[in-house]
Amino acid sequence: MKLITAVIKPSRLDSVLDAAAAIGVAGMTVTEVRGYGRQKGKTEVYRGAEYEIRLLPKVKVEIAAASADVERIVEVIAKAANSGKIGDGKIWVIDLDSILRIRTGETDAAALNG
Repeated sequence: MKLITAVIKPSRLDSVLDAAAAIGVAGMTVTEVRGYGRQKGKTEVYRGAEYEIRLLPKVKVEIAAASADVERIVEVIAKAANSGKIGDGKIWVIDLDSILRIRTGETDAAALNG
C-alpha cells in the first residue's frame, strides 16, 4: 500500500478530481496549503504599493492506494495537473504500513476498497 501526495495549483483541482474519479479512485483527502518551490513566490501591486507573496496558495491531494494502482494514479494526476507553466507542483509516493477503517475495523486492502 502506498500514499500518493500531490501538491498542485488550485485551478487544476477540478481536472484532477475528474481524472481520478474516471479511473476509479475510491477516495482522497484535499487540503488547502501554502508553499513555494523554484517559483519562490511572486510580487504583486495593490493600491500602488508593491508587496511580495512568499508562500503561494496550493492544494494538497492525498490518496491511499494499492501498490499495483500507484503508477496509473500518478500518471493521471500528473496529466490533469499539468498546465505547462512554472508552479504546477510535485507528486511523491510513500509506503504505508497499515490502514484501519475506524467504523468497521477493516484493515489494509479491505479498508481501501469501497
